[in-house]
Parts: sequence; C-alpha cells; structure tokens
Amino acid sequence: MSPIALQIGPLAIRWYGVMAALGLVAAGIILNSNHKYTNMTKDQCSNALLVALIAGVVGARIFYVVQFFDLYRNNLWEILRIDRGGLVYYGGFILAAVSLVVYSRFTKIDMVRMLDGFTPALAVAHAFGRIGCFLNGCCYGKPTELFIGISYPAGSDPARQYGEAPLHPVQLYEAGENLLCAVLYFYLVRKAPRGIAVSSYFIIYGILRFINEFARGDHKLIWDLFTPAQLIGIVLIAIGTVMMTYFFRRRESACAES
Repeated sequence: MSPIALQIGPLAIRWYGVMAALGLVAAGIILNSNHKYTNMTKDQCSNALLVALIAGVVGARIFYVVQFFDLYRNNLWEILRIDRGGLVYYGGFILAAVSLVVYSRFTKIDMVRMLDGFTPALAVAHAFGRIGCFLNGCCYGKPTELFIGISYPAGSDPARQYGEAPLHPVQLYEAGENLLCAVLYFYLVRKAPRGIAVSSYFIIYGILRFINEFARGDHKLIWDLFTPAQLIGIVLIAIGTVMMTYFFRRRESACAES
C-alpha cells in the first residue's frame, strides 16, 4: 500500500488527492440531479459546491492542525501540505455548512432545500474521501484479529504506532456506510418532507461515527471516555433530532391548515 498514485520525476500525485477529486465530481453530479428539488440552477449548484469545497477544506485543515499542532510547531509551512492528508471531517462539515447558509442568504435560495440536496452529495464525497484516507494511511484503526485487518508498511504513521499489527480498516467501514446512506438520503430528497434528508444525515452520521470511533486508533480520549469526534457526534444527534421534530410538526401543521 502506497499513498502515491503516480510519480513523475519530482511530481507526486497522491491517492488522497485523486479520491478527493473523484468525490467532488460525484458530488457535483448528484447535486445537479437534485437541482429541481432545490430550485437551484445548475450554475448555482456549481457555485454552491465550490463555496462548500473551499470552506470544507479550510475548516477540516484548521481542526486537524489545532488538534495535532505539535506536528507543525517546528515547521509551520507543513500546515499548507493538505495533499498529504491531515483533515478532520467535522471541521470541514461545520465550516461548509456555515458557508452554505451564508450563500443561501445572499442568493435568496431556500436554505433547507439546498441542504437537503447537498446531503446525498456530501455522503458520496465523504465516502471517496475515506477511501483516500485508507490509501494515505491516515484516520487508521486499532489492532484487530479479524481477517479484514490491514497491516501498513514500515515508516507509515500506523506502523510507527502499532508495528505490523493488523488494524481495523475503519476508513473503509465509514466509506461503505456513507455510500449506503447516500441512497437513503437521495430517496428522502425526492420523497420525504422538506428538511428530513438533512435531519436524517445529522442523526445517522452522528450515530455511525460514534460507533466507528471505538475502532479508531489515532485519537486520544477526552475525560478517558470519548474521542472528540464522539462528543461532536452526540451533539449532531441531538441537533438532528430537534430538526426532524420541527420539520415533521411544521408539515403536520401545514396539512391541518389546508
């Protein structure tokens, strides 16, 4: 396993970047397919995706650098090397969501419908990103005796921490979960009431991420109980539950009045 997809002289194209690019393309296709639901033009879809991409990368990198600042203390220029990995999904998700809310205000687009439309696109892009993490050797799991355990090459971060021990391919767990959930979210965008797709994403991803973290081997515990991602997952579940309750009640109220 190597993080390098193609080496041309001094130029190295990493799998992490390749997967990120594929995820972006897939997200764009899905978002455009939902443009009628979101009442957005295809140009608006492309612009919103670009805004979310830039904000997401910046937010994900900020969260990672803050969390692992000791890695960059003596070499601040390395902060800019996102091609080597080092992104925290929650950071990207939060800043991207904020950027989309702001974008919807400026363009007078229905914010909830736009977020619904982005939900399956986000899940698919995240799945590609997790495959990139797997190939890059970041976001790795704990040792396991299961036959699906993966050993990383000497010199990689997982090998430095766990040696040749097979590790949970937790990145692939999450990639598979995201792909399966993307189908559900796509269905909800087309069939469910406004706001249910994005609410479901908050709840389902919060639960899955909370469970997945028990297999992660690269995070420190807070209060010797939870990883940072698990605490954020709990918050996401709570927010999603409140959102879903609100949208269902609003739907019932509208039906009663009609």
